[in-house]
Amino acid sequence: MTLKESALVAPDTASLPQPAEQPHRATAWPAARTTAAEAGAAARTGQLGAGARGPLTVPLGAALGRVLAGPLLALTDLPSFDTSAMDGWAVAGTGPWTLREEGAVLAGHAPAAVLADGEAVRIATGARVPTGTTAVIRSEHSQHSEHSEHSQHSERLLHALREVRPGQDIRPRGQECRSGDQLLPAGSVVTPAVLGLAAAAGYDTLPVVPRPRVEILVLGDELLTTGLPHEGLIRDALGPMLGPWLEALGAEVLATRRIGDDAEELYAAVTGSTADLLITTGGTAAGPVDHLHRVLDAAGATLLVDGVKVRPGHPMLLARLAGGAEPRHLVGLPGNPLAAVSGLLTLAEPLLAALAGAPREPRHAPGVPVQDEVQGHPHDTRLVPVVRRADRVVPLHYNGPAMLRGIAAADGLAVVPPGGARPGQALEILGLPWPTEAGDAPAQGACFT
Repeated sequence: MTLKESALVAPDTASLPQPAEQPHRATAWPAARTTAAEAGAAARTGQLGAGARGPLTVPLGAALGRVLAGPLLALTDLPSFDTSAMDGWAVAGTGPWTLREEGAVLAGHAPAAVLADGEAVRIATGARVPTGTTAVIRSEHSQHSEHSEHSQHSERLLHALREVRPGQDIRPRGQECRSGDQLLPAGSVVTPAVLGLAAAAGYDTLPVVPRPRVEILVLGDELLTTGLPHEGLIRDALGPMLGPWLEALGAEVLATRRIGDDAEELYAAVTGSTADLLITTGGTAAGPVDHLHRVLDAAGATLLVDGVKVRPGHPMLLARLAGGAEPRHLVGLPGNPLAAVSGLLTLAEPLLAALAGAPREPRHAPGVPVQDEVQGHPHDTRLVPVVRRADRVVPLHYNGPAMLRGIAAADGLAVVPPGGARPGQALEILGLPWPTEAGDAPAQGACFT
């Protein structure tokens, strides 16, 4: 069914007066983030439909950044046998000890024989200690001597330079874990350290939560993909930015499509997508070519958030789409670049985190003092690009809705409450999903307010 067939074709909006801003309809910024997270969690657990996709099993090398679909259980004792914690000498009983003539016990090689009382043998870090070993003496804590008995036989003896305690410098079997122990709970993010732990525990693959599938629809007749802006046309800044940003948030970006100011084409794209989340840019307000609300209504979508009390980005929206075997959502971002970033952090990030089964820990540091006064909006929250300077954050200039110069140099965005913030006031800081400069020198190109 097309948009026209839905019998919901709007009149010529260009000839109609534009509605005045209605801040009472908008959702408060913290509540909007909570709504987005709850929508993602509900879709993840299948409360709204047939349920989310099942877990995937991927090789260790493909698991980095994913979320564990189940607990990580130890497949073996760690270590799986008693091992030497140091390079030195494995000794049995009390000293001095007679040194064995055969070679050292090395990692990856089984000891040749049982160590008899009063004997010592050289051993490498990580090697399996011989049966009968009392302790390991570090090389630097020992010395050798020659001992002759009846002048017929000469032995090399090992002497300890420090007290020897039973079990010293031996990692006993199961010291870190026993087979079946839970090493990490489901929902843990797979970091490089987790990969190392999984490999040590015997895993070749890991069960992970599927990445949320995202499709990006960049709207507007005025957008250029190459060259300089000219004759009323501007470069598309959001197309190149949103895909990598969403991938950094853990999404699988299926496609970035460009659609003109055409309601029929937008309706077909929205109703035909199989993505878990659709991201649109522009068209969220009430201008003559802002078709998104009308398209969502025709598609039977449910608006969960229709405007947020935040600057920039207040016309953003969140909708639950109708149809399909699995719950799907749409986040409508404003068309101005920094306003779109605001929408990403406000609605898309918490929704994606919940869809991916990630722990609901905010990607921000609460309570960081701001160095300078920050002008606020009388009624709405403001998101302002900042850089860290020691124990404070400094607001950056170029923070208008259409500007990216500030956020490109930023370490995060400060959450400024209605009315603004005074110098020294602690502000919540939204982090960015990539490494940022946080030194004492200004970021290259940074301009401060």
